[in-house]
Amino acid sequence: MKWLFSICALACFNFATAQTITPILIEADVGRESGVFSKSPVVQRAILLKPSIPSDTALLFYRGWSGIANIKTEHDWKRNLNYLQNNTDLFAQAGIAIVVMDCPSDENKIAPGNTPLACNDDYRSSTKHADDVRKIMAVLKEKYGITKFFVMGHSYGTISSKWLAKNLGNEIQGSIHSAAMTHANSRNRAYGYSVESFDMGALKASALNVHHQDDQCVHTPYATVAAYSKNNLVTVKGGEGTGDVCGGTHLHSMGGREEATSRAVIQWIKTGQIQFIVGE
Repeated sequence: MKWLFSICALACFNFATAQTITPILIEADVGRESGVFSKSPVVQRAILLKPSIPSDTALLFYRGWSGIANIKTEHDWKRNLNYLQNNTDLFAQAGIAIVVMDCPSDENKIAPGNTPLACNDDYRSSTKHADDVRKIMAVLKEKYGITKFFVMGHSYGTISSKWLAKNLGNEIQGSIHSAAMTHANSRNRAYGYSVESFDMGALKASALNVHHQDDQCVHTPYATVAAYSKNNLVTVKGGEGTGDVCGGTHLHSMGGREEATSRAVIQWIKTGQIQFIVGE
């Protein structure tokens, strides 16, 4: 019966009419400075994908590895959305404004090979990270009428989504953790150590876990997430995995099930109802 209700709930959404989005670059001064010989204000950047219909709901999205969006202009949104990138029209039709989140300018450091030199667990688990996000939330409230906030992370980005869900508490309506990282990088424990024993019970707002049952990435095993989920897990089945098992075209990133998974996320944001299985 739960499965039948989920199908019915999905059908209630009007996904037929195409909606346009307008990407808008947002820059917020976070109130600190960086630099050695000369100081400059630290800026938190994000890209608002503003739907053409009125929206009061924002989904703050944190990308997978390298975890740093490196936003320069409003055109940098698509490469930072993982499996949501080709489904932004579905969110717009549902009145959900996706916001692509970056690391602040003093944490925005990437080495050759796409390896982050900053914006790791030390920052993501800090209250400073939550404070920086509050600056973007304030702009969205004051300029764009956003009153409801959800945080979503994919893979490496779930370090942010989990800690923000804890540190923002009831300031957000919920959090979504997709292909959650639960095992630290064995070669460099700066990446992922803070979520190995993360207490999901400490989250005040509702949480949704989304995971492919055949995720082969060593850092994001399905069994670990299934063990701590309490009737709030979307299990994705089937699809097609190609390339790196931790990459953007494999089952780890819902390969072949991107649209269906996006619809399940939208359903939960709009109704609180969970589609427990995607792909059957």
